[in-house]
Amino acid sequence: MAGIGVFRIFDPKVRRHLISDEGEVVIDEVRQHWVVYSVPMLEVALAAALLLTMATTAIGVQPVLLAIVLVLLAHAFWQFLTHHRDRFVVTNMRVMRIRGVFSQTVATTPIARVLDITLQKPIIGRMLGYGHFVFESAAQDQGFREIKWVSRPDDRDLTIQRVIQRTGLRASASVDVLQGDEDSDDDGTGPIGMDSAQEVGGAYAPVTATTKTTPEARPAPPSSGAKSIFNSERGNWSDED
Repeated sequence: MAGIGVFRIFDPKVRRHLISDEGEVVIDEVRQHWVVYSVPMLEVALAAALLLTMATTAIGVQPVLLAIVLVLLAHAFWQFLTHHRDRFVVTNMRVMRIRGVFSQTVATTPIARVLDITLQKPIIGRMLGYGHFVFESAAQDQGFREIKWVSRPDDRDLTIQRVIQRTGLRASASVDVLQGDEDSDDDGTGPIGMDSAQEVGGAYAPVTATTKTTPEARPAPPSSGAKSIFNSERGNWSDED
């Protein structure tokens, strides 16, 4: 339990890097596969064996063995923390890689800038359930070139592909909306070949292609207490009361 508490203290706390006021949420937080802890675990086992040797024999080299044990334990603990704090995070807006124990490095890039993803699964990785991601994007120099020791690589690959696809669909929808706004009639003249009065319709007389209607000749809207939203003098829409 004490070890778990120590690792919680050294947790990278990914959520404090999110843009919460813009609705950013974590889709997947990728920790490294347990295989990266095999070397530190072997070092701990070796240190335990040396301690057992020191306790059961009197060789006269206990100080040397004790120094070796301390070095092994310190290196193992450092490796544990290094791998524990190396996180690859996928959100609905971007991808991030957070690493470092005392000095922290946070590399981010928008999810839409991820151009291509290559999933590499060596034979041992297929047996143990890990793989390596190779990203082709504009953020290669920021630590996204290779993400190694990813557990459940197939599921993670599908998750990233889904987020990229949804981001692309939202971007296309936004472009369509902007194009629709640009095509709208802000000057109130209506579509090409149609006068504004035709666009309003109903309360105004239809205007044919051979008849030109001046503002003075247009019939006034019915005075039924309703507010008019068309200003005939300026020839555009008005919100005046």
